Parts: sequence; C-alpha cells; structure tokens
Amino acid sequence: MQKQRPHEPSGQREAADLNVLTDPNADAAKWHRFFAIECNNLAWGLAVAPRGPADDRRMLDAAHASAWHWRHAGDERNHMRAKMLLAEVHALLGMGASAMAYAREMSAHFLDADTADWELALTHTVLAHAAAAAGDSALHARAHADAEAVIASVADPDDRAIVLQTFELVPRPSGATVASPR
Repeated sequence: MQKQRPHEPSGQREAADLNVLTDPNADAAKWHRFFAIECNNLAWGLAVAPRGPADDRRMLDAAHASAWHWRHAGDERNHMRAKMLLAEVHALLGMGASAMAYAREMSAHFLDADTADWELALTHTVLAHAAAAAGDSALHARAHADAEAVIASVADPDDRAIVLQTFELVPRPSGATVASPR
C-alpha cells in the first residue's frame, strides 16, 4: 500500500512505502525515505492550509525533519526539493534571511537543470516568496513575474492548480498589476 503526496504534481509523486511499517528487515534507508516523504507531505499540507501558532511549529519541524531524512535517503533532486520546502516554510513564517539562503541554493539548482514545467514554476514562486520575506523588492518583483509566466505555461491543469496553491500565498509586488496565471 502506498500513499501519494498531496502537494506534488501527479507526474512526479513520491509515495511512502507503508510496507516498511511491518517489514522487520527494513533497513535504515527505507525508514529515512518513509519519514522524509511523510514529513514532506505534512509540511506542504500545512503550508497551504489555514494555520495557528501550533500548526506553524509543526510545519517548521516537519520541513526540517523531511530535509534531515532526505539527507540520509535521497538524491540531489530530493535534497533540493527539501530546500525548496524549507525556503517556503521559512518565508511563510517571516524568516527572510534563512528563506533566501534556502531559496538561492534550490533555485540555482532547478534553474540550471532539466526541470519539469511545474517544478520550474514552483521554483520561481518560492524564490519570490523568500525575496518578499527578506525585503528584496527587486528580486521579489522579478521572480513573481517569472512565476506568473511559467505557471501560465504549465501544461497539466492539475499540476498548475497545485502550484497555484503556493503562488496565491506570495504577496504581490508593489505596483504589480493584477493578472492571473490560471
């Protein structure tokens, strides 16, 4: 039995292998992968939902736990996706400096790689959010405009809808016109 990630577009879903729960021979890497996915799902779910202070703490803890587990079981793409999640969570919580540090690292990776349209859109979205949280208005405006353009070109409507959940949390740059990337 497998569980799908609620936030990630359908073509790139990671699934937690629930068999690890009953497998007495499961190795540490399988456990790390299981918890990385579960914590990732929890953090992204909280990121796009209404939250109170306790939920903010759970979201932050889950994002950091996911990143830690991915360091033990993931590849470079998993590590960078974990940094994307950390950038978004830190931006949501007003931690501008750390959000930007994570966002710069993950965006350098995804903007220089063969990246799926939805992931490129999410990269620009999270970079815009981190820049807004850090008070970098020029980068915020640039990344926000890039996110709008790339979101509009995401081929799969379900993928676009998932990215839009995060994009709608990003403050509009001052002086930006109201346009919908839908």
